[in-house]
Amino acid sequence: MKYKTRLSLDILFKIVFKGTGLLVLALLGGILAMLVYNSFSFFMDVKPLDFITGMEWSPTAAIPKYGMLPLVLSTTLVTFGAMFIAIPLGIGTAAYIAEYASPRVKNLLKPAIEMLAAVPSVVIGFLGIVVLSPGIADLADLSNGLNALNGAILLAVMALPTIITIAEDAIHAVPKTYKEASYAMGATKWQTLRKIIIPAAAPGIIAAVMLGVGRAIGETMTVLMATGNASILPTSMFDSVKTMTATIAIEMGEVPYQTTHYFALYAIATVLFLMTLAANMLGEYFINRFRKYHAV
Repeated sequence: MKYKTRLSLDILFKIVFKGTGLLVLALLGGILAMLVYNSFSFFMDVKPLDFITGMEWSPTAAIPKYGMLPLVLSTTLVTFGAMFIAIPLGIGTAAYIAEYASPRVKNLLKPAIEMLAAVPSVVIGFLGIVVLSPGIADLADLSNGLNALNGAILLAVMALPTIITIAEDAIHAVPKTYKEASYAMGATKWQTLRKIIIPAAAPGIIAAVMLGVGRAIGETMTVLMATGNASILPTSMFDSVKTMTATIAIEMGEVPYQTTHYFALYAIATVLFLMTLAANMLGEYFINRFRKYHAV
């Protein structure tokens, strides 16, 4: 009797867990379907090629222009600037925690990194305005420091917990036999880390980077507060920029319902959704590859 009860519970929970998994997929598909459906209404008025390659975003002008290219380039510039800062810092910190830090230091660093991930984005954006922005303006002799560099630095700070945590797990998961074999050949700790451990953990580290990219692309409040929100083609990191997320956040609350401008924001959201989804799926691909590699 107990065996049958246990078997029935196993079947029940299997159905429940499978149902929740399918529900998540259904919600994701529903969001994408809603975005695509509303985007079609926009593309009935504006050609997709004009939208993607347009050089000007001015939907409230006398002659509205819905060029998304400045928004895409601004988002890309800020994201890659953030990764340029976050990748070396994140991987270096992960390597230090996994290989060099004493247990006491490790027990202090890991909770501190997790606490950094819990800081609200609006707080980080506020610090960017009142602390980082004046410093950038003084160093670069600018009228203000609300530009792509400011946003990139803040996004790097926000992406660091993701990169450090996943990269540290990847480095820590490298089999000890790899290290022992390297030390037996006379390699130093640094040589072992650089030539053995990092290459072996590369799939997990790449996954950490890709998930960090997804985190940076999807951030809204920080870039809205810290980048200046100028929808022009950026030429340097010192230019004010307007990202896709900031455009949606600023304009959606004021745009007239079911107008071309309204549907244009759905089209931006669709492109942003696909970009973020691609980054996260690429990260998951490398995570799965990393797991299979160490399961062999």
